[in-house]
Amino acid sequence: MGLQYFLDRKLPIIRVRPFNHIGPRQNERFVAPSFAKQIVEIERGRREPVLRLGNMAAQRDFTDVRDMVRAYILAIQKGAPGEVYNIGSGRARSVREMLNIMLAHSSAKIAEEIDPAKFRPSDTPITYADPSKFKRQTGWEPQISFEQTCADILNDWRARIQ
Repeated sequence: MGLQYFLDRKLPIIRVRPFNHIGPRQNERFVAPSFAKQIVEIERGRREPVLRLGNMAAQRDFTDVRDMVRAYILAIQKGAPGEVYNIGSGRARSVREMLNIMLAHSSAKIAEEIDPAKFRPSDTPITYADPSKFKRQTGWEPQISFEQTCADILNDWRARIQ
C-alpha cells in the first residue's frame, strides 16, 4: 500500500522491511524474553530447573530494538521516498546461540526439554537481512552487540521478577 500511495498520490512514503527486533521490555511470547523469564524464574526458585524449548536450530537476524528505533528515525530523515529498505544486522544467529549466551550469564543449573508445542507448523530455517542499501543511504549500522542485547534482556527480567 505504501508503494501505491507513493505512485498514485505522490506521498513521500519510505518503506522498510525490519527483521527480528529483540531487547528489554519485549513481551514474553517472543523467544528471547521467554528464555530470559524462564531462566530468572529458575534462579528465583519459582519454577523447576527445566527450560521448555522449541526449534533451537532456527536462525534469525536478531537486532536490538534500540538500534532498530535509530534506523527508523534515519529512514525518515535520510530515506528516499518510494524506496524500500531492509533493516537488520545482516547476520543470522541461531536460537541456540541466544540461549547459550543467556545461560552463560546465569549460575543456575538448568536442564533443557524440547516442547513440541513451541514448534511452529511452518518454520523457515534461516532468515537474515541484506541491509547494505540502507547503510549506503543512511550510514546506519547496529551499535549494540547481540551478546549485550541478550544480557540486557536477562537483566530486564531479573529487575521485573523479585
